[in-house]
Amino acid sequence: MDIQIIPVVTEKANRLTDKLNRYTFRVTESANKFQIKDLVEKLYGVKVEAVNTMVVRGKNKSRYTKSGFLRGKTAGWKKAVVTLAEGATIDFYSNI
Repeated sequence: MDIQIIPVVTEKANRLTDKLNRYTFRVTESANKFQIKDLVEKLYGVKVEAVNTMVVRGKNKSRYTKSGFLRGKTAGWKKAVVTLAEGATIDFYSNI
């Protein structure tokens, strides 16, 4: 099984990183906490203390166009909040 992990860089995620040393990732929906922990430790070379996961529900969207009123829904996804050990950090911007 192939697990994808994508960092989430938003204002709220950055506040979590600054205050509590927690990093937020968008992960494959079938991934569990143990797989996420192993992957983060391998990719970034850090010690992970805890992993919290949540499923983000898709939002209903609608718009009015020339052809009429269109309704749809965005896709749901899984979010993982990873707490690192004291003194460990991840630099997402080092590859830019």
